[in-house]
Amino acid sequence: MKRTVALTSVAMILLSVCVWTSETWARAGGGKSTGSRGSRTSSSPQSPETTSPSRQAVPPSAVQQPMPQRSGWMSGLTGGIMGFALGGLLGGMLFGGLGSGLFGGVGLLEILLIGGLLYFAFAYMRRRQQPTPASPYGYAPPQGTETPSWQSESMSGATASMAATESDLERGIRHIRQMDSTFDPVHFTAAASDVFFQVQAAWMGRNMEPIRHLVTPEIYEQMHKECDRLRVERHINRLENIAVRSTEVTEVWQESGQDFVTVHLLASLLDYTVEEGSNRLVAGSRTEPVKFEEYWTFTRPVGPHAWQLGAIQQAA
Repeated sequence: MKRTVALTSVAMILLSVCVWTSETWARAGGGKSTGSRGSRTSSSPQSPETTSPSRQAVPPSAVQQPMPQRSGWMSGLTGGIMGFALGGLLGGMLFGGLGSGLFGGVGLLEILLIGGLLYFAFAYMRRRQQPTPASPYGYAPPQGTETPSWQSESMSGATASMAATESDLERGIRHIRQMDSTFDPVHFTAAASDVFFQVQAAWMGRNMEPIRHLVTPEIYEQMHKECDRLRVERHINRLENIAVRSTEVTEVWQESGQDFVTVHLLASLLDYTVEEGSNRLVAGSRTEPVKFEEYWTFTRPVGPHAWQLGAIQQAA
C-alpha cells in the first residue's frame, strides 16, 4: 500500500512538471515542434555551426591558362636559308656571268625575274609561319579541329572540383535562384524575423486570422485550435520584451515542386500566462525572460511566389 502511494505521488509530481513546462513555453506553437518540412520533417534541422560555408578556391581551368606562343626560331631559320640561297644564287649568276664574259652570261632581266620569284616564295612561307591569334582566354585552336583530350579532362576536373566543394546549403540556394534570381538569404532572414513578430502578436491576441496568409493551412489549423483552447480556459498568453538575437538560414532545398528554407531563430522574451479578467498569473514569470532556439521552415511553389510558414521545430 505504501509503495502504491509513493508511485502515485511520483507520477503526480512528474505530471505537474510536464504541465508547468508546457504552460511556461506557451509562445506561438506552444513551444512544440509542429508542421511539415517535406521529406525532412522527421530529421533534426541543421544547426548554424554545421552549415557555415566551406567553399575552397577552385584553381582556374586549363582552358583559361594562356597557351605558349610559337617560337620565332622557325621563321628566323627559314629567313636565313632563303637569304643565303638568294644571295648565293645571285652571286653565282653575277660572278659566273662576269667570268664568262659581260654579255655572254645571264642577263639583268633574268636576274630580276628569278629574284622576284624567290621574294614571293619567301613572303608566302613567312605568312605560313605566323602564329594563330589568341582568344581572350588563351590559345584558340584552328577551326574544324576537335577539343584536345587534355583540355576536356581539365574542364571536367574543374567542374568536379567545384561540385565537391559546394555545400548542401549552397546547392539549394543555387537551385532556387535558377527560378528566382532575386532570392537572397540575408533579406530572407529579415523577412522571417518580421513574420516571427506578426505570428507572436496574433497568438497573444488569440486570433490567427490576420496572419492566415503567412502560414500554411496545416499551421493555421493547429494554432487556431490552440487559440480556441486558450479562450475556453479564459487564459491569455502574454509575450513581452521580445528580442531576436540572431537569425540565420541553415537549410535550403527543393522537392516535389516546392521550395523550402529553414531559418534558425535565437530569441528571448517574457512568456507568461494570466487569467482573463483578473490578470492573475497562471504560469510563467513576469520578470524572468525565457531564452529559446527554434527553426522556422518556410515553403512555397517553385518560383517567385509568396512564402508561408510551414513548420516550427525546437532545437535538439
